[in-house]
Amino acid sequence: MMAVDCKTAKPGIIAASLTDIGRQRSNNEDSHLYWEPDSDQDFRRKGRLAVIADGMGGYEGGQEASRVAVETVRHVYENAFASDPQNTLLAALASAHQSIQRYATEHPQFYGMGTTCTAVAIVDRQLHFAHVGDSRLYHIRAQSISRLTRDHSYVGKLVESGIVRSEDAESHPQRHILTAALGTGRDIAPHVPDHAVSLEEGDTLLLCTDGLWGLVGDQELARVAQSTPPEEACSQLVRTALERGGPDNITLLVLRVSV
Repeated sequence: MMAVDCKTAKPGIIAASLTDIGRQRSNNEDSHLYWEPDSDQDFRRKGRLAVIADGMGGYEGGQEASRVAVETVRHVYENAFASDPQNTLLAALASAHQSIQRYATEHPQFYGMGTTCTAVAIVDRQLHFAHVGDSRLYHIRAQSISRLTRDHSYVGKLVESGIVRSEDAESHPQRHILTAALGTGRDIAPHVPDHAVSLEEGDTLLLCTDGLWGLVGDQELARVAQSTPPEEACSQLVRTALERGGPDNITLLVLRVSV
């Protein structure tokens, strides 16, 4: 297991992240980042950015797709900030989608490469996000957990249509079939919130790939993420996923709202 990356965040957030190749994969196709502007002026306007991506498309294709997605989202958010965080996140995912497609055109061996991407911005305790794929963003308050993102997957559509119960979706044999990803298809339609989510002191945000949520249920995620410091929560949750077989790469970011 890799060492937990504890970010030196500005006051207001305690951040930690961890990625692990898992027990059955030969390479890690996940990418992630946590970023804050250096200047106080930019920080007041742009706040904080967290991104997680789970690539697909073969040995190197998925790894490159997730890397391109994360780097592009950061570049757009840092250098082409629009009128507000939400619009900037949408523009960043659109740019990442095009960048991955361009990369695949320039490297034909990576044809079909793509990635999930969940991008989060926090400005003045207001949470904004844009999301494509089946990585997830959870909001935990006290012992209550809410999944803010909607899975762009075949099984997700079955749940929304009432064909499959939500409690059965996590173990459905086709749960990993995506219906949308950056880099695939002509256009993307990211899932975004109807309005910004107001955060309170003590709230925890958890971003994770399906290598974690596919093995650890929501209530267990909530209990560990909220009851332990972010650094310890990362280690404990990855260790649990590995103990349960770790068939996929495992990546998570834990963000705790503090004073």
